[in-house]
Amino acid sequence: MNRVSELSEVLRQSDFQLTRPFRITLTLALLTITFLATTPLDYSVVPSDFGDKVEHLAAFLVLAFLADFAFPHSPWNSKKFLLLLGYGLLLEMLQGIIPFRYFSVWDLAADAIGLLIYPLSLPIIKKVPGLTSRWAEQAPPHRESK
Repeated sequence: MNRVSELSEVLRQSDFQLTRPFRITLTLALLTITFLATTPLDYSVVPSDFGDKVEHLAAFLVLAFLADFAFPHSPWNSKKFLLLLGYGLLLEMLQGIIPFRYFSVWDLAADAIGLLIYPLSLPIIKKVPGLTSRWAEQAPPHRESK
């Protein structure tokens, strides 16, 4: 195995070790949100009629953060945004057919706002110690001269 291949393998393994906790957490968050969205029980964290929208916004802001860190080789972009918004739409469609839930365009709008806030918060997130390596540029592999 040549040096470039060895370096690529080390980088791939270290990237996986860094992203694994975020991928696990993203999976758990998606499962938890799906459960909460489809259960007949009300697990409201913020008491009020407006609180539900705050919960949607916060949940999708967290999902954006987790998705961005779980897949760090691509920046936050429309693909990540649309996949998460599609998940929100899927949840609303499920709620539309569940007897004790209903489809809400306002919930979907709150989801979208949470996703839109994430890129606006990146300048702050980029200053958080321990998270800065997400944006560190990797040096190109060293090429040996012949």
